[in-house]
Amino acid sequence: MQSRTPASRAAGGRPRSAAADAAILAATREALVELGWSKLTLGDVATRAGVAKTTLYRRWAGKNELVVDAVAELFDELRLPDRGSLAADIEGVVLQFAAILARPEAKSGLMAVIAEATRDDALRERIRTSIVDRQKRLVVEGRARAQTRGELPTELDPATGTATVDLIFDVVVGTVVHRTLVSAEPADEAWAQAFTALLLHGLRGSAP
Repeated sequence: MQSRTPASRAAGGRPRSAAADAAILAATREALVELGWSKLTLGDVATRAGVAKTTLYRRWAGKNELVVDAVAELFDELRLPDRGSLAADIEGVVLQFAAILARPEAKSGLMAVIAEATRDDALRERIRTSIVDRQKRLVVEGRARAQTRGELPTELDPATGTATVDLIFDVVVGTVVHRTLVSAEPADEAWAQAFTALLLHGLRGSAP
């Protein structure tokens, strides 16, 4: 699993404690579910995690950064399954993503940071670097695998390839988030298959 915290050493050069980091992030998600964004405080998180406030403050500058990292850790659990075909791979990761979004800590945390980010440019940038950019790895991996299988064409222009990855990510994530968190409809296997079929029709239809 990738590192979610910004540095490996605390102030003064002392080694960071992975156990403390994990406890703090877990406590943050617990507090989000129980208290909501507005009532969550760093002091409460420190108490829940069983660490001193100074331990927490050395790691995160404020609540915004802490909550984004706590949410990002959940999405780092996503893995692209190798099911033998592009369609099956997409269905697998879509179902994983929907399952994570169904968890109370993911639902409350993601909706909270997105709402706050509408008026906080720094928070929006942290969401982009800590969650969005990091999870684009799934699209890069899946697309490369499909190209190796001969299921998708390989773009000769790197800029075109990057733009395609960005667009695929936006379509998949936007659709699943809207389905699960906005429409509050189930993203079950039947829905994942229908969505994947529509997505693949677009991808293959755009091939040169």
